[in-house]
Amino acid sequence: MFNQITLNRYETKYDAVLKNFSLPEEQAQFTGMPLEMLIKAKDDPERNPIVILEGAHPVGFFMLCTGELVTEYSSNQNALLLIAFSIDHPQQGRGYAKEGLKKLRDFITEDFPDKNEVVLAVNCRNIPAQKLYESVGFLDTGKRKMGKIGEQMILSLLL
Repeated sequence: MFNQITLNRYETKYDAVLKNFSLPEEQAQFTGMPLEMLIKAKDDPERNPIVILEGAHPVGFFMLCTGELVTEYSSNQNALLLIAFSIDHPQQGRGYAKEGLKKLRDFITEDFPDKNEVVLAVNCRNIPAQKLYESVGFLDTGKRKMGKIGEQMILSLLL
């Protein structure tokens, strides 16, 4: 099944599924929904929407950011910032999140060859997300940042 999981840059053909993404409130509080993120990315070349596909069907979404946004999280000029990671609620529990993140290294090496690190912020109360990110190699940098709903840990994955 997991050889069917791929990462792809956003295309409008995914809109119908992405617009209907749903998350329970306990998850939604920690992330941005795909539709809202796509609106922010529309005229911002530093925001790169990425879709996690199972075959041709979108099951997950996140954004890889470059430029100014990254500097709040890393001093590495060659880092990317991962934001708004989510798996559509009906698709959860099937390993898509972990498998999508495992494919991140190869995807970035190919699509962003000048980048050598991915950083992200995860809310200190979001234990399931922390465990997920750590299971694929993200490490706690020890840095903390205040987010909209509390303290966030800054995690890093060297490529």
